[in-house]
Amino acid sequence: MVEKFHIQPRPLDDELSTRVYMGLLKELDGQHIFFLQEDISRLVVWRQRLDDEIAGRQTNFLSLVTSIYKQRILQADTMVDHIGGKPFNFSVRETLTVAEDSLWPSGLAGMHTKLYKLLKLSVLKGISSRVAASGERPGKGALDSLEMLLRKKAIGRVKRSIQRLLQNPAGIEGIVGTAFCQELATAYDPHTDYFPPEVKAAFETELGNKPVAFGFALKEDDAGAVVIARLIPGSPAFKSGGLNEGDKIIAIQWPDREAIDVSSAGLSEMNRILSTPLGSGNVVLTVRKTDGTQRQVSLYKARLDTEDEEEKVQGFILKGSKTVGYITLPAFYEDWEDNKGVNGCANDVAREIIRLKKENIGGLILDLRYNGGGSMQEAIELSGLFIDAGPVGQIKTRDEKVLTLKDVNRGTIYDGPLLILVNGYSASASEMVAGTLQDYNRALIVGSSTYGKATAQIVLPMDTTINLENYDGHGEAGAYIKLTTERLYRVNGTTAQFSGVKPDVVLPDPPSARPRREADERNALVSPDIPANKYYRPLSPLPVADARDAARRVTDSSAYFRSALTSALVAGRKNGDVSLMLDDHLKPEEGDDPALDTAGADLFTVSNPAGQRQRLMTDHDLDKINKAYLVGLQKDPYIKASFSILVSVMIK
Repeated sequence: MVEKFHIQPRPLDDELSTRVYMGLLKELDGQHIFFLQEDISRLVVWRQRLDDEIAGRQTNFLSLVTSIYKQRILQADTMVDHIGGKPFNFSVRETLTVAEDSLWPSGLAGMHTKLYKLLKLSVLKGISSRVAASGERPGKGALDSLEMLLRKKAIGRVKRSIQRLLQNPAGIEGIVGTAFCQELATAYDPHTDYFPPEVKAAFETELGNKPVAFGFALKEDDAGAVVIARLIPGSPAFKSGGLNEGDKIIAIQWPDREAIDVSSAGLSEMNRILSTPLGSGNVVLTVRKTDGTQRQVSLYKARLDTEDEEEKVQGFILKGSKTVGYITLPAFYEDWEDNKGVNGCANDVAREIIRLKKENIGGLILDLRYNGGGSMQEAIELSGLFIDAGPVGQIKTRDEKVLTLKDVNRGTIYDGPLLILVNGYSASASEMVAGTLQDYNRALIVGSSTYGKATAQIVLPMDTTINLENYDGHGEAGAYIKLTTERLYRVNGTTAQFSGVKPDVVLPDPPSARPRREADERNALVSPDIPANKYYRPLSPLPVADARDAARRVTDSSAYFRSALTSALVAGRKNGDVSLMLDDHLKPEEGDDPALDTAGADLFTVSNPAGQRQRLMTDHDLDKINKAYLVGLQKDPYIKASFSILVSVMIK
């Protein structure tokens, strides 16, 4: 499939073999816990022989990896029980060294030591977090109780992760086999992936397809327990009749497997467990009702018709010295079931702009921070909302011919002052919109450099007889592959691939953020520039220099941004050995996010457009969520900076 369709296929040789070998070990044991140095000595002889295994359709390496992996996981399971049997002593001077953290353990004793230190570090972080939240150090009795509680939770997390491996419906063999296929795919580039059917369904859900899910949302209650927060009407959870809001999930059991105890799992861990691709059949949840009784409920995943409002477009009014519209777009979604553009994000943004224009906005902020992309067609249509008909991007396939992406609709939905907010997590379709509007001088791009993904992929069934020119996207197979088939270019001939879109006005990433960009990914492609589109005509230049001066005034007066500017240096100093003594962890941390500035808190007020206000009056729960969201927007230093730039430089 790769040799036939990929934009830049690599030869099946020793270099590719090495990529797959290294990637598989990282995928199976990224923390260097399970495989021992002696195991690596047995495996490393295959480092440059996997191409021969693949070409010869042999599975000797896979069989060896699987047997070692399963043996070590079982041994680690026993060790975790032993380590969790007695309290950690935080007054003993111990250190988790960089070498220990990055190298494979030496023998079973080395594995035991590493597990011990990682678990101890996890408990230490939990204690320091609690102390930071309370503002005072607990006494010995309280500290001992807290240590016991956090040790139990840490042991439980590791035990459950091991059980998920051992009890996976596909078995260890299936886990290793799927991981091998995935690493073979990503050896060509980071965005080529091997998809079993259930992973393909989850991927389409992320791009806007109606999700396949159980139909309930979770939250942590006041005691820190994970409970059911909401049942989605019409969903399997709703129809089961056995679940209610406030129920606590204490065990999860897949068909023909032992139940996994999740009674002490945290919110993120619980969501991760429930999102694990399932085999055939229902999952059985054991829940504890609010009256203390237990009940088992059998559930299945089904496609939900209910839309999640938090994943759709939201618009707000920022009213200060000027009135500014604000729209946040979390993803470039489209409706794969009815792909007519009606339910896509571009149309939703257009409707929101129309609502905001009725509020007499003088400028607009479009927030694409943390937007990892999605539908490229929606990105084309979104760009077209702000510029007249014309080229918005270019595509190059394996052929020499360059294709032009065009906005075919005359006119604009909004032609006023426009600012686009981006950061290191803005990727793909987000970068296309930001780059296009920057090239046209249509929008001021503010924030930090974007992720750097300017390639396009297509999901295909595993079938080499497919013809891409007439493939309708509906083929089925036992497995699928997401392939990189196109390079994306800006209308000026440059590309965001690898380096990202550089903002006109730079605002540093949050102090604690450590964005990982395309350039940091293994096997990332580098794209050469091409000629600019000959029909591309930029508008008059924007006042970039004045905007930078305005931003500098904001960042110079902000403790938050001053902390952000120095955070990279602090991060560099932290890359070393880690103490396992409590006193060292209770010292104040440099580089943590400071409290959001109160300075400029009255820069603007935040409210909802009229239509949204009417809806909130009839939905108490949604109104409560909305009020908290408004407070967050008003305190957000990046929105405050963007507002200041717009009103002082771009709005007349």
